[in-house]
Amino acid sequence: MSAEIVEATDATWETMIEKGEMPAVVMFYSPECPHCRTMEPYFQTLAERYGKVIVFARLNSAANLWTAERYGIRGTPTFKFFCKGRPVAELVGAVYPAMLEKRIEDLLEHGEECIRSSTAIDYEITGYG
Repeated sequence: MSAEIVEATDATWETMIEKGEMPAVVMFYSPECPHCRTMEPYFQTLAERYGKVIVFARLNSAANLWTAERYGIRGTPTFKFFCKGRPVAELVGAVYPAMLEKRIEDLLEHGEECIRSSTAIDYEITGYG
């Protein structure tokens, strides 16, 4: 894996994604997922192309259950797009690479607009009692 894609974990998630200043695209994956392996080279190419203006991260949803559950990840790969730490869009499955790139371009063009119409993350709310 190159330096353009960072590996996120439950421990680094908040700092890296939710409190990050740059927009982010995260690929939630699992090691045994064949579709994740199919999408990896395309994700890498997009990271090389857009890595200066967007954070590209991967999160192993099998090893980081808290974050995967928090964001409702039910299948892999799931691509989530974040603006100012808030999720604004997602794509699920082995999507066409052109769809992934279009969503990235939309994030860059309209991300601020999306963030104004979304709800802030409440860090005090958890699913655990």
